[in-house]
Amino acid sequence: MAIEIKAPTYPESVQEGTIATWHKNAGDTVARDELVVDIETDKVVLEVVASASGTLTEVLKNEGDIVLSNEVIARIEEGAVDAPSAPAPVAEEPKVQDSSDSEALVNPAAKKLAQERGIDLAQVTGSGKGGRITKEDVVNFSPSTAPSAPSVASSTQAEEVLEAGERVERRVPMTRMRSRIAERLLEVTQTTASLTTFNEVDMSAVMGLRKSYQDEFVKTHNGTRLGFMGFFVKAAVEALKRFPLVNASIDGNDIVYHGYQDIGVAVSTERGLVVPVLRNAENMSIATIENSIGDYAGKARDGKLTIDEMTGGTFTITNGGVYGSLLSTPIINPPQTAILGMHSIQQRPVVVDGEIVIRPIMNLALSYDHRLIDGKDAVRFLVAIKQLIEDPAKILLEI
Repeated sequence: MAIEIKAPTYPESVQEGTIATWHKNAGDTVARDELVVDIETDKVVLEVVASASGTLTEVLKNEGDIVLSNEVIARIEEGAVDAPSAPAPVAEEPKVQDSSDSEALVNPAAKKLAQERGIDLAQVTGSGKGGRITKEDVVNFSPSTAPSAPSVASSTQAEEVLEAGERVERRVPMTRMRSRIAERLLEVTQTTASLTTFNEVDMSAVMGLRKSYQDEFVKTHNGTRLGFMGFFVKAAVEALKRFPLVNASIDGNDIVYHGYQDIGVAVSTERGLVVPVLRNAENMSIATIENSIGDYAGKARDGKLTIDEMTGGTFTITNGGVYGSLLSTPIINPPQTAILGMHSIQQRPVVVDGEIVIRPIMNLALSYDHRLIDGKDAVRFLVAIKQLIEDPAKILLEI
């Protein structure tokens, strides 16, 4: 009996996807729940598994093809899959590694493209799960970045490099996610009246708390570390309660006020920036926030974030400081109307009670949509964040 393999049901925010990688070819046997194909959307990569065991008889969509929600992309002829018989015990011999040892960690599409281009897969570094070599790894491969082992590339490939000399150019198509990011950023500049206000915050109090209670915090909360983001999320929640316009969104000619604080936390991955959402952050403790962010970061690295985990949000926080950014103007994430940017902490001379002292200072930036938020409210909101971080007891007491 023929079983159809369909694309998943996309949420309303996702219109279509693209076939990223086929892990099986027509004629291959598949087991129930075995990964068959990856579909890339503008937010996540969705893994599609076989709904039954059998033989993959038809592949209706090729890699790079656009697929709609619930569209049929392949068919399986249902039937028992014979398990390979166990080999007879033999004496172990020293294992000589060759190129076939790594074939299990190479996507079929990557292997095919490498053969067409004369690329030795042993020289390609895999960026997929478990070091798997993907098609994009082969596309991005350059002999100049390969390990220093003797080259086994074809003579044709070598001639192409010599002809190009040192002025090498590579043309690589954007991934769907990167393309969508580009569209969204351009859309923001065209559809919002974005302004940014800045301030600086003395991190002494928060850093003192971390130093005093880090070990106890880790033991109490099963290994979760006390970071800065937990404090900033809690401060943002309190500030959003005081300035509900910053937590609102624009829908046509209407203002939508949200009676909850769903805080998006930007996470950088190899594929691009993703923003998982802490739902009802107002009900979370700092430990829960830090633990949730750690889980999201792990999922983001492994490509396991779901669309639901990245959909929605009423306010976003991004931390360019982890990469050394001293100051930036973060871009609003529509339909939200504001985003908070954190930056690197530097020791600076400041005046306290008439004396010059050295304090750890962080620059803060709040980008906001001036169509909805006036400059006065934006400045007061950012000052509230500053005051809460400089005196964390106010976060606990909600004052």
